[in-house]
Amino acid sequence: MKLTIVIPCLNEASTLPRVISEAHEMASKLYDRTEYEIIVADNGSRDGSRETAEKNGARVEDVAHKGYGAALRGGLSAAEGEVIVMADADGSYDFREADEMVKMIEEKGYGMVIGDRFGGRIEKGAMPWTHRYIGVPILSALGRIRYNTDVRDFHCGLRAISKSAWTSISQECDADGMEFATEMIGKAVKKNTVIGQVPITLRRDFRPEGQKPHLRTIPDGWRHIKEIFFSA
Repeated sequence: MKLTIVIPCLNEASTLPRVISEAHEMASKLYDRTEYEIIVADNGSRDGSRETAEKNGARVEDVAHKGYGAALRGGLSAAEGEVIVMADADGSYDFREADEMVKMIEEKGYGMVIGDRFGGRIEKGAMPWTHRYIGVPILSALGRIRYNTDVRDFHCGLRAISKSAWTSISQECDADGMEFATEMIGKAVKKNTVIGQVPITLRRDFRPEGQKPHLRTIPDGWRHIKEIFFSA
């Protein structure tokens, strides 16, 4: 298997068909269907997400332990591809922009590639202004100082990692929540992983009007801070 696409999921049946379709579109430009897989790491959905994922050509990996990070770790650990691409199930990221990430790992030797929303484009209404101008820039700056890296967007959910790079850090990653995004970078830097960056687009997500996002600004921000300053 050359490529695995991992999609963490909690009650995303309404958005999964389009997200999985875009993942297929990106992967099929690079490989035959037998050379890639799509894993939906389901975190206990009760809205038919599992059935929707399977209907659209994804393999479902059940992850009992709750949390965004736990779901991603479960999907990453189940991945069989030499390169693993991940992004959220809500449609805020376009998997079709990940082909460059895959090529950077396969052809240029990067161990990890992170999307850069600030170097790319953020659609109107896609990110609260408090996150865009305060939260993410400040936390990313703290992360750069703490880990001595030039990664601009620590919290971007569209990213890729080689199977070998993930294997090297997987035993040290134990974050269950959104802070996994920071932990993953910190552990990779510690292992001297070569990290690349690609400008990407952040879209307004596909969720129906009134459906709340999983992100919790203050608790999740605090978890990132604890990860930056108090992790080993």
